[in-house]
Amino acid sequence: MQTAFLTFLFLFLSVGHLQAATALIPSAPQISATSYLVMDADTGKLILSSRSDERFAPASLTKMMTSYLVEYELDKGNISKDDLVLVSEKAWRTPGSRMFIKEGTQVKLDDLLKGIIIQSGNDASVAVAEHIAGSESAFADLMNQHAKLLGMNNTHFNNATGLPAEGHFSTAKDLAILAKAIIQQFPEHYGIYSEKYFTYNNIRQPNRNKLLWRDRTVDGIKTGHTDEAGYCLVASAKRDGMRLISVVMGTSSEEARAQESQKVLAYAFRYFRTHKLYGSDEILNTAKVWGGIQDQVRLGLDESLAVTIPRGQADELNATMDVDKVIKAPVVKGQEYGAVRVTLNGEDVVRVPLVAMENVEEGGILKQIWHTIMLFFMSLIS
Repeated sequence: MQTAFLTFLFLFLSVGHLQAATALIPSAPQISATSYLVMDADTGKLILSSRSDERFAPASLTKMMTSYLVEYELDKGNISKDDLVLVSEKAWRTPGSRMFIKEGTQVKLDDLLKGIIIQSGNDASVAVAEHIAGSESAFADLMNQHAKLLGMNNTHFNNATGLPAEGHFSTAKDLAILAKAIIQQFPEHYGIYSEKYFTYNNIRQPNRNKLLWRDRTVDGIKTGHTDEAGYCLVASAKRDGMRLISVVMGTSSEEARAQESQKVLAYAFRYFRTHKLYGSDEILNTAKVWGGIQDQVRLGLDESLAVTIPRGQADELNATMDVDKVIKAPVVKGQEYGAVRVTLNGEDVVRVPLVAMENVEEGGILKQIWHTIMLFFMSLIS
């Protein structure tokens, strides 16, 4: 079974490469940004990065977490798109980019979410923060709890807007993690991030993400700007089944953040490929079970397996399976009993758990005794 697995993997990856020489990969382009990265959304592979773990003011990229929290609460059923949100004086007076909601009026939550994502409305951000958590400070506490759960270890939020505040910071890597969560966890809401215009109160405002007009493969996500942060952009694009997320922070202008984002996306799409090797719940092997009601257990992956590597190097990939030598009943579905290891030119690309795809209960007492004896003598031989 293991031999079949390796043979199939080799043939799968070699299609289209048998007659092609290994492609040459040029050096990365020069990017005029304080911090940047481009990441594959499926594998989490960082293709390019510079100072991506350093903390900087995120400006309105903060609103990615604000919209994420709205989508999370919608998904849990705690709020509804049809909720009428009362606009407080604080929300109405919040400076900066605005949706132009009025104090004392009630606004549909669905409109506020669009105002946050498309118009970057600070007033809308404060309004939903107060609706969900009672106050903006309480909402910021929720933002930080979610950041921790997502693995955003170098992020701290003090508000829902991204307006300058001491101790309010994030990193390019953390913002890419957040973008990945927005795309993958709540796909039913993701279409909003690609909308070019939104009209509220008879005021039509454009999305500030210039790439939505320049590249039809770009479908999000968020811009940001303050004097401290510079011009920032988190973008995502999908081409030929491969989705990338780019982050640029601290560029000099609206045009610069668009151009630098285009550079990193173009380089990554041109010179890297993501190969989807196996889907979740796919059976990759069977293994002997000792003392079980059945003698074998099927093993596979609980998540799909994909790798992002330089173009033209797929035929250099190698995969091996390490299966536990002794597996005893009871076997619990999802429990790890080995690993699948993928390498490129001898270096690890990814290592993922090989898990049981089914439960195997203990067999009868006589079978358990007999298998225990057999294992004992086998240990003496080995």
